[in-house]
Amino acid sequence: MHLTKLNDTLNIWITALQGYDYDTLVAKPDPETWSLGQVYLHLLSETNYYIEQIEYCLTHHENASGQMAENGLLMFANNEFPDERIKNDAPSNQNVPQPTSKSDLLEQMFSLKTQLNLLWAKIMDIKPLGKTKHPGLGYFSAQEWFQFAEMHLRHHFRQKKRIDKQQ
Repeated sequence: MHLTKLNDTLNIWITALQGYDYDTLVAKPDPETWSLGQVYLHLLSETNYYIEQIEYCLTHHENASGQMAENGLLMFANNEFPDERIKNDAPSNQNVPQPTSKSDLLEQMFSLKTQLNLLWAKIMDIKPLGKTKHPGLGYFSAQEWFQFAEMHLRHHFRQKKRIDKQQ
């Protein structure tokens, strides 16, 4: 189920990307917000971090008894982020660059999809026990990181919609 949902979510991002020209991707609605290209780079960067966490969980048994924080449990129970704008104050959100090209973004998105599909197969095969700590939500297993990746991608649909409306 998670793999189908993830692929559906990634396909929405990839299909949308194919419809934008480069100038649209780098246009910022206002100085305080990201361009669509910056949103894509943020999604790629964050999801690559989640992939690192999944890979670690697949190869280690550390923190197996680590617990998810209450706000994390609520997000996972709802299978989505809260419907609120999150201020971009995390270090990973500072100074997100503009993309160098549309083709590079497409290549990275297709690569991300391939990586995640391969990781899902490993998760299902290995049944990992380890967990790693999310900075604000507690400990996640490999499968939870995978689900979190999809929820994060979907969370940014609202931001994409706002930017699309202003273009």
